Amino acid sequence: MTWSETFLGTLKDNDVRLISYVPDNVLTPLLKGVAADNYFMAVGATREDEAIGTLTGAYMAGLRGVVMMQTSGFALIANALASLVMPYQIPAIMVISERGTLGEFNIGQSLVARTMRPTLEALGIIHHTLTDEATMPFMVDSSIKQAFSTQAPVAFILSPLLTGGNPAAHAKLKL
Repeated sequence: MTWSETFLGTLKDNDVRLISYVPDNVLTPLLKGVAADNYFMAVGATREDEAIGTLTGAYMAGLRGVVMMQTSGFALIANALASLVMPYQIPAIMVISERGTLGEFNIGQSLVARTMRPTLEALGIIHHTLTDEATMPFMVDSSIKQAFSTQAPVAFILSPLLTGGNPAAHAKLKL
């Protein structure tokens, strides 16, 4: 199994059905897997804070979900996290493709990458950087269970060490 198939299997094992997302090259294997599996309900969003709103509404209706975004999109959601997710104890599961590191060409991605973890820490949001397939299933499964039992969000940062990084960045760096 690929890392993305294992990740999606863990979501299924935890009854996480809603996938609210803003597309990203690194997320493509996850999003293709979601599209190919009728278990999941995929909802595309125009902005990451919209995806957080979709997840929050779904949770209030009894549906578990996850938001998928890239690092730069994370910069848009601080207010939604601080004013909605945290005070109302929404177990928002966030999957963030880590851009801005390990060969990234886009300066905007690099700047946001430096602020993502400090922002998560300032908000008191548990976050894990997933770097390898061996530890990923345990970390994701345990953290999802904890998020729902404690009604607290969790962020999974998908390291280029796990995903292989952004294919567009690799192509750009070869020039």
